[in-house]
Amino acid sequence: MRGDDSGPEPGAPEEPGAPEEPGAPEEPGAPDVSGVDHEFLALERELAVFLRRARASSGEMAREVHPELEPAAYGLLVRLEAAGRQRATELAAYFGVGKATMSRQLHSLENLGLVAREPDPADGRAWLVHLTDDGLARFRSVRDARRGRYVRKLAGWDRAEVAELARLLHQLNARAES
Repeated sequence: MRGDDSGPEPGAPEEPGAPEEPGAPEEPGAPDVSGVDHEFLALERELAVFLRRARASSGEMAREVHPELEPAAYGLLVRLEAAGRQRATELAAYFGVGKATMSRQLHSLENLGLVAREPDPADGRAWLVHLTDDGLARFRSVRDARRGRYVRKLAGWDRAEVAELARLLHQLNARAES
């Protein structure tokens, strides 16, 4: 893994649309004579770069919320801000982790003062987890700064292009969940 983001991943084309290999298919979507589907290869490469940068960014944002916040726990803040009060079992199911893992992450967030628990009025045996006022303020500050970076990075894009990218990513995410 490279430490900078100055260029494409090794083996990736230098610029969008650059030829990747000789013998590329003439017909879009058709595999070449070696059976390589270049559109899906390009998609795989770009998603790998995107995911690597997203993981690094998540770690940076977690540290901005609180220096001791683990990068994996940042997603819990995102979910709690979006969905509101949740049971730990609901959060565990949403993230596809076990109850013990979720309990450890929530305990850590509680110790940092970012989340709190309260009895579930629908079931006195259960607890609801929510962001504290401080947790919400810290999270929103970091999220808003990140959104500002997106606005600056995509300043040259037409709003319709940004909307189309969001629509396509939503479509990809929705299909991954089904």
